[in-house]
Amino acid sequence: MNVPALLEVSRTEEGWCLIREKIEGKTLEQLMQEEPEKAEIYMDMFVDMQLSIHGQKVAAMKRLRHKLTDQINSLKNLDATARYELATRLESMPRHTKLCHRDFHPGNVIMDDHKRLWIIDWAHAAQGNASADAAMAYLLFALEDEKKAELYMKLFCEKSDTARQYVNRWLPIVAAAQMTRKKKKIS
Repeated sequence: MNVPALLEVSRTEEGWCLIREKIEGKTLEQLMQEEPEKAEIYMDMFVDMQLSIHGQKVAAMKRLRHKLTDQINSLKNLDATARYELATRLESMPRHTKLCHRDFHPGNVIMDDHKRLWIIDWAHAAQGNASADAAMAYLLFALEDEKKAELYMKLFCEKSDTARQYVNRWLPIVAAAQMTRKKKKIS
C-alpha cells in the first residue's frame, strides 16, 4: 500500500502532531467530480484499494470493537436502552483482526501523476471487522450521494464476496459511533 512517509512527530498544545510526506495529485473525489463518466472506474479502484487495506494485519493496533464500544457508551444523547441495544449488537458481531481505515472515502485517496494511489488520514485506523469499515464507507457516501453509496456497496459486496445484509447489520453501530465525531464535510 502506498502511504505517505512519516517525517516528524511532535507535541503541540492540542496534542500530538504527525508530519507526513506531501503527495501531489488529485483525490479520487476530485476525479469523480471532474470525470463523472468514469465514476464506476474510480469506484472500482477505490474498492480494490479498501480490500488491499483489509488484507493487512497490524497486531499492535487498538481493536475496532473497543473504539466502537467507547464511542457508543459516550453517547449521552441516546437513552440507556438504545446504547445497550447497540452494545449488545456489537458484542454479537464476529471478531476479526483486519486493518480498518475507518474514514475511507474518495477524499482520502490521492492519485499521483504516475497514476499511483495513496491512502491518507489514518487517524481513526483500528483492527477489526472489514464489514464494519465497509458500513462506515457506505455511510460516508450516503451522506453525500445515494447513487455513489449504492455503487460502492454493490462493488464492495461483489468483490469481497460479502452479503449486503451482513454489512447492513453494522450500519446502526457505525452510525452511532459517527455521532461522536465532529461533523466534517467530505471534500
